[in-house]
Amino acid sequence: MKILDIRETRVALQSAMRNAVFDFSEMTTSVVAVVTDVIVEDKPVVGFAFNSTGRYACGDVMRSRMIPRLLKADPQSLLDPATGLIDPERALACMMQREKPGGHTERSIAVGTIEVAIWDALAKAQRLPLHVLLAQRYTQQACPDRVPCYVGGGWYQPGKGLSDLCDEIRMRLDQGYTTMKIKVGGASLSEDLQRVEAAIQVVGSANQLAVDANAGFTPERSREYAKALAGYGLRWFEEPTDPLDFALMAELANSFPGALATGENLFSTQDVRNLLMFAGLRPKLDILQVDIPQSYGLVQFTRTLSVLQSHGWSARQVFPHAGNLMTLAAVAGLGLGGCEAYPGVFGVFAGFSDDAEVSDGMITLSQRPGIGFEGQNALYQVMSSLI
Repeated sequence: MKILDIRETRVALQSAMRNAVFDFSEMTTSVVAVVTDVIVEDKPVVGFAFNSTGRYACGDVMRSRMIPRLLKADPQSLLDPATGLIDPERALACMMQREKPGGHTERSIAVGTIEVAIWDALAKAQRLPLHVLLAQRYTQQACPDRVPCYVGGGWYQPGKGLSDLCDEIRMRLDQGYTTMKIKVGGASLSEDLQRVEAAIQVVGSANQLAVDANAGFTPERSREYAKALAGYGLRWFEEPTDPLDFALMAELANSFPGALATGENLFSTQDVRNLLMFAGLRPKLDILQVDIPQSYGLVQFTRTLSVLQSHGWSARQVFPHAGNLMTLAAVAGLGLGGCEAYPGVFGVFAGFSDDAEVSDGMITLSQRPGIGFEGQNALYQVMSSLI
């Protein structure tokens, strides 16, 4: 199996949504195609991925360093000797040649996106859904037919009031979701508490509502919101501090009675290790949310999981950031706690396969080979344009 070409294009999300920190009016993402020499059903196997959402396209780093390294490498050096197929671990090592330690976000997203596309190609070459391949390789357990999935929303938008928020939540419940996450921090505390209370009334129980501050608070406001939200019994309070303010997170974890969630803005195994050592998080209660394509990809994520487990955490406490098919495959294949969904939010990048079904807070898994982008028609049109 040989990589013949790797192609990237930048696509704009074209969204006016806003959280507590920024709006998405300039947001872009990189779409990648890894073309191989393997032929299945008379067509070359091509692996696809995109770099999740919330970080900008990273094609310059891909084209200047990562893609040339893979294409210049001896093809045999990238293969698993036992199978003759591409080994994602060897591909990751190839991309990381001559890279200085630290400074992870400068390259982790570029590396991770290409690495996930390689996994897509590898699974397709074996005619396996990616979640099945991951389970075979890493957990040796049977994959479920469906996994838990909560839905994110509650964005701040011009003219959007309480009634609109409640209507949004009712729509998601009607679609089969049972747990909702909404934004906080983009309004005053009193306004946000009104939104939280209205949302609880609609979902029916506080433990079916999570809130997300997107790391947008000052330390003083973090403490203010933590105190105000402590009595509600929410499913979790997400990113109440700056991602690297482990001291403040430890302070909140010592006093906040419910679950805290963080990790989507940590991009290396070492950063997660530091989080576990210094942020005071509670292994049986709190939630980790690493974004896999943005954090060097699946191979490195399994190493991060090993670190979590060595600190007493279960994989079930991991709910990766980003509601997409890449994350869904990882959740099912690696036995993680659940997936998030953002239907209708990020244009063609939102959602899962067109035939996916959500019921009782669980989403069905695609059985298509690879990640299954071919079943997400609007996104696949963008991806297939690369080839």
